[in-house]
Amino acid sequence: MYHIGNIYGITAISVIGGGLFGFDISSMSAILPTQQYRCYFNQGPKGPPYTDASEACSGPKPNVQGGITAAMPGGSFVGALISGYLTDKLGRKKAIQIGCMIWMIGSAISCASQNIGMLIVGRFINGLSVGICSAQVPVYVSELAPPSKRGRVVGSQQWAITWGILIMYYISYGCTFLDGPTAFRVPWGLQMIPAVILAIGILFLPESPRWLARHDRWEECQAVLTLVHGHGDPHSPFVKLELEEIKQMIEFERQNADVSVAELFRPRMLNRLHIGIFTQIWSQLTGMNVMMYYITYVFGMAGLTGNTNLIASSIQYVINVCMTVPALIWMDRWGRRPMFVIGALLMATWLFANAGLMASYGHAAPPGGLNNVAEQSWEITGKPAKAVIACTYLFVASYAPTWGPASWVYPPEVFPLRIRGKAVALTTSCNWIFNFALSYFVPPAFVSIKWKVYIVFGVFCIAMAIHTFFVFPETAGKTLEDVEEIFIAGVPAWKTKVEYSNVRRAEQGMLDPEKAQALEQRPERHENTQEIKV
Repeated sequence: MYHIGNIYGITAISVIGGGLFGFDISSMSAILPTQQYRCYFNQGPKGPPYTDASEACSGPKPNVQGGITAAMPGGSFVGALISGYLTDKLGRKKAIQIGCMIWMIGSAISCASQNIGMLIVGRFINGLSVGICSAQVPVYVSELAPPSKRGRVVGSQQWAITWGILIMYYISYGCTFLDGPTAFRVPWGLQMIPAVILAIGILFLPESPRWLARHDRWEECQAVLTLVHGHGDPHSPFVKLELEEIKQMIEFERQNADVSVAELFRPRMLNRLHIGIFTQIWSQLTGMNVMMYYITYVFGMAGLTGNTNLIASSIQYVINVCMTVPALIWMDRWGRRPMFVIGALLMATWLFANAGLMASYGHAAPPGGLNNVAEQSWEITGKPAKAVIACTYLFVASYAPTWGPASWVYPPEVFPLRIRGKAVALTTSCNWIFNFALSYFVPPAFVSIKWKVYIVFGVFCIAMAIHTFFVFPETAGKTLEDVEEIFIAGVPAWKTKVEYSNVRRAEQGMLDPEKAQALEQRPERHENTQEIKV
């Protein structure tokens, strides 16, 4: 079968898996404030069932709405955990295809939901798919990408998420003008389309060369490296270098390590595990996904209602898409560490600013919340309200080129090949369990502690800036095998730096003299691998 060899073509298809998460976020955020949704799933005095869109329905109770929203990340937590077994056993491609099939089933159930219980089940099944794809798409792309482009192409998963959010938001917004349950059934049904495209498109992509090597399929491994990195030339110096480094790493692993989940918890791997887990935890504790799910609540507190609220909320999704682009272009030159530290400090600034504005110029909403929405329990008006909206936009503009893409790129880079699939599955599951907790926590938090929610997330951002500076080593501009050497040597995180120019020289055939000499001296056969003429 024909296989696409251009890394950007491979990326464009595979990161549709990230778009599934984006579709889910905005299909909820745009639907939440609509009368059609609130009346059909109402737990107040009017409804269910849906009767009249002109009636003021309060919708699900805050803790129930938190449960509906949290069902998807709850499923993603389970999906991410099982993805490690699927990807190591079946391969990166097949694991992603299984995720596509599960997404279609979940979307069908959500689309047909007759009650809150059925909606929760559909969203949980959707979450299984998102967990599998979000864990394994970065692994798959990182193992195919050349070092100088790895951040760019793996970070494209975040860009796909932002596009998914934007596209589905406007689809959902357009559907709000439809009558009755059709207003939310149509967008929830249309969610299936990207999964169909991904399931078909991935048939034309090559398998991960490192997964193939791990299973002693060396001829296929060399063929994939030749296709993607050698542009069809099997004698390319960079193909020879990468193949030799993969062989050397696998030989070392087989002689010195047992491959099991338990290895992640051994002393020599605990530091990496803690870094990978906190990368994903901190990305949630920035508060960004909360802002995406519940932005209509926040803008409702700032006095925006109806279509004005929905349109103003959509602007942050446009900002999210546009501001992710600089990271895709330059993150391999910037490095990961500056993105983590600077991004966290900027986000903390806007969060504290919002807290100060709401505390100084806002006041408690009437009983029951604004516009019969309990979560809108605080009110701010006039110029301070506009400042809150501006700070919210600036928060998104700070997250998009920093933590957004970097948090997906980083975990696959820090783990060795033998446990990369399982390790990234575990770290991504931590992302989703915190997403689950925050999705459930935020609606009642807006009711209980109101503007202090911003203080909570601002403190988290300060903590992550300090943590990443002292603990997270630089991985940009290095092969995955070179990153392994950083951890083995125990180099302090703040002493590591970007080595972009070195890998660019290697990819262009201008090998470092020491590496070139090492290649010439290496034998063409290894005890633990099949013979390959390189």
